[in-house]
Amino acid sequence: MSILLRNRSWRLWLAGLFMLVTWLVTGPAAYATHLRAGDIQAKTDTTAARNPRRIFFKMVLYTSAEPSSADEPNVNIYFGDNTCATGSNAIPRFGNRQRISPDTYRNVYYFEHTYNSPGTYEVIYLNNFRVSGVINMFNSIGTPFKISTRVTIDPFLQNTSPVLQAAPIDRAAVRQVFLHNPAAFDADGDSLAYELRPSQQAPTPPACTVVATDVAGFRYPNDPALGGNPRQVAYVGPPVGVPDDPAIFVQNPRTGQITWNSPALQGVYNIAFVVKEYRRIPGAKARLIGEVVRDMQIFVQATTNQRPTIVVPADICVVANTPVPNGVVTATDPDNNPILLEAFGGMLPRPASFTQTSQGPPTARGVFQWTPTCADIRQEPHQVLFKATDVPVAGQVPLIDQRVWNITVVGPAPQNLRAALQGSTARLDWDSYSCPNPGAQMLIFRRENSYPFTPGPCETGLPAAAGYVQVGSVGVGSRTFLDDNNGKGLDRGKTYCYRIYVQFASPGLGASIASNEACVTLSGRSARLTNVTVDRTDAANGQITVRWTKPTSTAGFGPSRGYRLFRATGLNPAAAAFTQVYTSTNLEDTTFVNAGLNTTANTYTYRLDFYNVAVAGAAEAVEVAGPASSVRVTGTPNPTANSIALAWTYQVPWDNTKRPTTIYRRENTAGAFRPIAKVTGTATGGTYVDQGTVGGPLVKGRTYCYYVKTNGTYDATRPDSLINLSQEQCVSLLTIPCTPVLTLKPTNCDSLASRLFDLPVTPLGGQVYSNSLSWTLSSLPTADCSRDIVSYIIFYAATDADPLQELTRVPGTQTTYLHQGLTSAQGCYAVQAVDANGAVSALSNKECKDNCLLFLLPNIFTPNGDGKNDTFRPKVFSPIERTAVKIFNRWGVKVYESDKDPLINWTGGGSGSEGNSAGRVSDGMYFYQAEVEFKDANRTKRTFKGWVQINR
Repeated sequence: MSILLRNRSWRLWLAGLFMLVTWLVTGPAAYATHLRAGDIQAKTDTTAARNPRRIFFKMVLYTSAEPSSADEPNVNIYFGDNTCATGSNAIPRFGNRQRISPDTYRNVYYFEHTYNSPGTYEVIYLNNFRVSGVINMFNSIGTPFKISTRVTIDPFLQNTSPVLQAAPIDRAAVRQVFLHNPAAFDADGDSLAYELRPSQQAPTPPACTVVATDVAGFRYPNDPALGGNPRQVAYVGPPVGVPDDPAIFVQNPRTGQITWNSPALQGVYNIAFVVKEYRRIPGAKARLIGEVVRDMQIFVQATTNQRPTIVVPADICVVANTPVPNGVVTATDPDNNPILLEAFGGMLPRPASFTQTSQGPPTARGVFQWTPTCADIRQEPHQVLFKATDVPVAGQVPLIDQRVWNITVVGPAPQNLRAALQGSTARLDWDSYSCPNPGAQMLIFRRENSYPFTPGPCETGLPAAAGYVQVGSVGVGSRTFLDDNNGKGLDRGKTYCYRIYVQFASPGLGASIASNEACVTLSGRSARLTNVTVDRTDAANGQITVRWTKPTSTAGFGPSRGYRLFRATGLNPAAAAFTQVYTSTNLEDTTFVNAGLNTTANTYTYRLDFYNVAVAGAAEAVEVAGPASSVRVTGTPNPTANSIALAWTYQVPWDNTKRPTTIYRRENTAGAFRPIAKVTGTATGGTYVDQGTVGGPLVKGRTYCYYVKTNGTYDATRPDSLINLSQEQCVSLLTIPCTPVLTLKPTNCDSLASRLFDLPVTPLGGQVYSNSLSWTLSSLPTADCSRDIVSYIIFYAATDADPLQELTRVPGTQTTYLHQGLTSAQGCYAVQAVDANGAVSALSNKECKDNCLLFLLPNIFTPNGDGKNDTFRPKVFSPIERTAVKIFNRWGVKVYESDKDPLINWTGGGSGSEGNSAGRVSDGMYFYQAEVEFKDANRTKRTFKGWVQINR
């Protein structure tokens, strides 16, 4: 087929594009190729004269041992702060390179850097060239190799990045599952997360700032576009293989295990992954403090050898200073080949050990032994990677299986907790703790009455259902704690039970098993509040009666004894808000009538002190009862459902859930109240929806008044009915306004796009938009909804994802609105109606409008400084978020690139052979590629290509 190109400009465009693509995908015939894999590790300064801005680094590179491959005795490092070690300052290799296989050297480089200020920095190694023939990228022989690590400079942070113990060179077999685990170990106990990434490259920067991109043509190894029809094979997992399903290449985000099920083509592959390091902070979100990006290489070969199968123990938890049990690892090989067993972990080779006792066949066997110490306690499990590699006959490819064993180390339980009374204070004592790690805290927990809890073998802390509340903490080196209930003393007549456990410090965190339970019982019973009941509802002369019980014993209190009653406004007032309203030294006087209150609007809360007067040589003794609030009821009308929803709240020391709450109602503001329902409340309140009855429904236009009566108890087995009344609450059941139906005038984007060349030039500051709204009233939510509208509320949001906010209000006679002066046509609207009673309708339908996608670049501009057409910018455009433009000359050489200006505004400046002494490109034809991200709802991205003529 042939295509006749009648337009010379388009012929030039295609010729230039062809030359550009050719330049991008080809390279010199030969390079000193050598780079296979590598990673960079970092560690903050831990020397005696610690400088938190000083970082030590170790980089390991894996290079080709082929005879024609280059050596790299010195490397260029870019520190992420606009400084670098290059040229004569390049970092030398530590010692000689080490040959770890017939085709690979291991190279180690040590260096350090001191940063000027706190922050996050990416440290980069960059060099040409990768080894040739990597299948899953374009032109690997001419592609730069980039690895990095990200460090956080913080004066309060000490950190060592994870060490990847398994080499990043591995072998796989066609049509067999490939596994790789980096065997990462973090000495600080930070949490690690893993994520696959494409391999990266970057041109050698002219200064010290690297701009990296994914390597050209990168594809993950399972991509069917690479050929070979990659499919899965049977595998026990995880993840479980599904034979003949499309191949997978995945990395477990927690263990780092890479699974490729399964390779289809022989050859060399490179991939990268990042190890993210999170520092856990108690009570806060984990903080990302570092990243290590490793680029690794996989050799895939065809073989008849079959993978071995390894079996490791089930994940386990052990108490510090206790040997890890059952550390037997076995492996078998379907070809009856001998098997080499290996183990990787932060505790290996010391203090732990792994000894292979048999290579098989039939069964290879090894024993892992480790007694973790107190220093090994942490929240995250210790991971031990076990690897089985078969030893096939000569000429066959060795294959592996590997599994991770998770070992969680917890703190031992505190021993011999004891509790004893000292007056109204409980003294706790326990034995010296066996793991006094720096920064660890002994947490003290208390509950009323005993709880039969026996921790599991490694169950740390206390379950939430146990009902223990933390009442204090002390350093792990302490052996005693006094519980005086925050100075108020423990209540008489109650049994208090305690447990303790240790919370270990960041970064490792972790906890201990809880201690035994220890209890104390206080005899007698203190005074108790029993009633806070509303007698009269009034804004100025409301009345509440407060009652309490007399203490059953006055032991510990001197002869000058009495009550002090305090009051505060609100349901949960602060301690400082209480003021004294009553005092009495008559212990039989247990009632107070509090008048002159605004019970219409307020809840009131009371607190009672039983005290004795201080005398010389003795402090005042005080027992506190309460606080206890009045019951507060509210009502919300629902004209749509012809109902009224009631809700009541309280904060009281007795239990209102054991006996029902009664709801009373009367019509209008006079007449007798009658009970209409009984419901069971909660610890803090209750709800009820009054819908009337079938024979007597609620009527719109009428007012209904309510109060509720709670019936509480301190002990449901005793007949102590604690009756308390709420205030009276009246609610009018009015009709509601009809719901508006909104229309938003649309823009015909298709019509504008078809007339793009005929549209006027968009102003430099962008188009100014207006949105036209109109609405009518529906017959919803009910046919009798109110049409007596006095105003409309118009709501607006800039995008559909943003919440609607009130924009303006217009009179009830107006049913249109023009929203003007907008920099974007995008927006969402809704309307509410307000009637003469002040009632507000339901929100109308929400109507949204989006920006059109308009973009037109000219074919000529004249950058001659006359102020007319001096820049290359769009002639017509709708709102734009970002534009990334590249300009090429007729030979396909890029002369300009930028993404800083959404409107491009290229002045004709350039670089390279096309740039003259004034830094300008020559007159002539150029080709552009503009990737435009519009400010529409979807942030649509479109690519525009074309040519432009420069005439000066």
